[in-house]
Amino acid sequence: MDHQSSRGLQQFKNYVGIKFQLYNSLFTSLPFHRIEKTGILLSLLLNNCEEGFKRKLSPVQIIDEFFEKHTSYTKEQEKIDLLFRFIQYVERQVVLFDALEDAAFRDVNDMNGIGTLKHLESEVLQENAQQQLIEKLKDFSIRLVLTAHPTQFYPGTVLGIINDLSRALQENNAAQINTYLQQLGKTPFFKKQKPTPYDEAISLVWYLENIFYQAAGRIINFMKQQFPEAVPSHNPVITMGFWPGGDRDGNPNVRVDTTLKVADTLRGSIIKCYYLDVRRLKRRLTFKGVDTILNELEKELYNNIFIPGQRTAISKQGLLDELFKIRDILVYQHNGLFQHLVDSLINKIQVFGLHFASLDIRQDSSVHNTVLEAIAEKGDGLPENYASLSTEEKINTLTSLTKRSTPDIYEDGVVKDTLDTICAVKTIQEYNGQEGCNRYIISQCNSVLNVLEVFALFTLCGWDKEELSIDIVPLFETIDDLQKAGEIMVALYKNPVYKAHLAKRQSRQTIMLGFSDGTKDGGYLMANWSIFKAKEELTRLSKEYEIDVVFFDGRGGPPARGGGKTHKFYASMGRNISNQEIQLTIQGQTVSSNFGTIDSAQFNIEQLLNAGISNDLFSTRERTLDAAEEELLKELAQESLDAYKELKDHPDFLQYLSHISPLKFYSETNIGSRPAKRGSGGKLSLKDLRAIPFVGAWSQLKQNVTGYYGVGAALQVLDKKGKTPQLRQLYQQSLFFRTLIDNCEMAMKKCFFPLTEYLAQDERYGEIWNKIYNEYELTQRYIFQLTGKKELMADYPVEQLSIMMRERIVLPLTTIQQYALTRIRQMEEELAPAQHREILEKLVIRSAFGIINAGRNSA
Repeated sequence: MDHQSSRGLQQFKNYVGIKFQLYNSLFTSLPFHRIEKTGILLSLLLNNCEEGFKRKLSPVQIIDEFFEKHTSYTKEQEKIDLLFRFIQYVERQVVLFDALEDAAFRDVNDMNGIGTLKHLESEVLQENAQQQLIEKLKDFSIRLVLTAHPTQFYPGTVLGIINDLSRALQENNAAQINTYLQQLGKTPFFKKQKPTPYDEAISLVWYLENIFYQAAGRIINFMKQQFPEAVPSHNPVITMGFWPGGDRDGNPNVRVDTTLKVADTLRGSIIKCYYLDVRRLKRRLTFKGVDTILNELEKELYNNIFIPGQRTAISKQGLLDELFKIRDILVYQHNGLFQHLVDSLINKIQVFGLHFASLDIRQDSSVHNTVLEAIAEKGDGLPENYASLSTEEKINTLTSLTKRSTPDIYEDGVVKDTLDTICAVKTIQEYNGQEGCNRYIISQCNSVLNVLEVFALFTLCGWDKEELSIDIVPLFETIDDLQKAGEIMVALYKNPVYKAHLAKRQSRQTIMLGFSDGTKDGGYLMANWSIFKAKEELTRLSKEYEIDVVFFDGRGGPPARGGGKTHKFYASMGRNISNQEIQLTIQGQTVSSNFGTIDSAQFNIEQLLNAGISNDLFSTRERTLDAAEEELLKELAQESLDAYKELKDHPDFLQYLSHISPLKFYSETNIGSRPAKRGSGGKLSLKDLRAIPFVGAWSQLKQNVTGYYGVGAALQVLDKKGKTPQLRQLYQQSLFFRTLIDNCEMAMKKCFFPLTEYLAQDERYGEIWNKIYNEYELTQRYIFQLTGKKELMADYPVEQLSIMMRERIVLPLTTIQQYALTRIRQMEEELAPAQHREILEKLVIRSAFGIINAGRNSA
């Protein structure tokens, strides 16, 4: 273990481990019913779980034995009540742990160490690479896109308490900590109603205002101070994207009014941030000549937020002009006194404009065809025989449109909403600036026609082809779509009308690649390898057609959805993959776990910036894979896909997941506005099932199939072919392969098979359980052979300890959840009266919150 890891581990033990034990005792005074007894009984249950699983008992046996040994309860209702009290108690223990980790962030992580901008600065100076940095930053940036994917199990009220609690913990303010823990005791964790898309937007705007506004400001200030020549005014370097209110894919609750309302909220929210900053400036800049400009600025900002009908033609450039005037006065008349405060606000306005975050519109490709056919039926700008045309004829028709459609003639529904939304983009650009809404993402995109359908819809809605200020972004997700992506893009680059459109968009094409559905479709290794290869091919082809390609990665929290050590992935891309921008989705728990405080957000944004910049700046950085290494990875991915497919094609695969895990209760957790599956059919199919509940269900089972299944089988096949020495060499030399294995280890570290070992002998599910368990054991054995280590995540001792502590805290919850699921299955099999069934289902749902929150990136 290196010095930094060892120091971090010690700090973690001091600031998180020991403090957790200390403050945990405060829970006994929380305002719960008979709380002190709950606390004592919970520690007995935890002990029972640990001992019981060692003795190979099932969750039902463990819970029954606990009630028999440690309580006098005989009535079912009393037992269930106690289990609910345990859930409440553990949920709050997880909050305390989260807050302690947040509070200790600066002590545990080296804020100036490897991967930070401070470290980059010393490398640039050492290598004398200032000029290369200036070149790189002409157009390099990172874009973090906050999405509305329903994996944030904390309601906003609780997130606020975590934030305040971590501040009090940093200051060791015991009285305040106690008060916040009491507030926590009285604050509900469960939402009675599903949030609306607007509710989701509001909870993410909190992060924009309180975290990203500050963190991005700090970073840009640092970069401009250290490298004044390097950050050009036209390139903000950090940009934010936003999906709630714009993402319609599979969410019937997002309508045009939501989109407009969210765009308005984003504008109001950033103006509010500027207004508060101007008020702070007024406290310092009390000099003649400056005060009048600030007063006018304050008044204009105030009117734009608080006085209806007073919205003035305020613009990003207008705000900057006023601040530059102030800056000049300070420099020439007041010796630059407090100039840094004005510079700081200028930097923020250059990053966030009047839009705060770009609102992306996203819709499923099949919808656009439906809309165009409806337009053709009414002869409203398209020929009536449109539906019967060949693909080529459709493309010719769509790229040579001259007529306009009339959205008003359609009844409320998907056709009218799609047309109204495309018209609304103009309104948003008018008020929030062009960056406010300038991308349309097509999910399940699998043809050239899918892209040109969207292009045509903009023409039909009155957008001038010559001035179309929109990027059309195809999203490729399944393994099959990723393989076809190259030929689709070439056909688009060759299409004269689309090519002319790209020329007006600085010859830049954004392509989105989805990790989640890729993994669900092809397993962990094949999804990552297919995306890597697709990026290489799309980079090569785009270069050939003189197009700058930008990749936008749809990543989730866990490794199975492209998460894990994300910055290491970007550092490992090699030189054959376009690195002009790093764009990725940040969703669900990843928002609160990686960007929950200004410190952690700054650290993680710096890691991404460093990864993208270093990749091009230093010749010693990540080398590109050679042909033999590519062949090796390709073979691994194929073997892994075969193993995963065999599991996925097992006749009981979906039954297993839907009966043994809480999958079917996902939509009842009321954490997202979106249904858990696409389509309205009653039968569950893997294609319709969304990646989030799919991955989340495996993680609650503590089997995390999507994070490693097929890796062991693939390594074994190659080992038998005598290729282990080459694999070891690949592991040593390729950061890409090493990061894949690191993330795989993280998924495995969060597994706990004793929880479900009672299924090993089960008539129906025993075969699948043993298949998964054997693959887990096989993968672990071969990973140790590859890494030379004897335990998972040995190179990341702090994260390893954090996972172990978190998994121990929620062990009673995973046990209670399995207990309830087993009893529900028994009732179904015996056709018993369902009197307690509803309450058992509630137990399943309520346990899910603590389990997922403790996982940090488990859904």
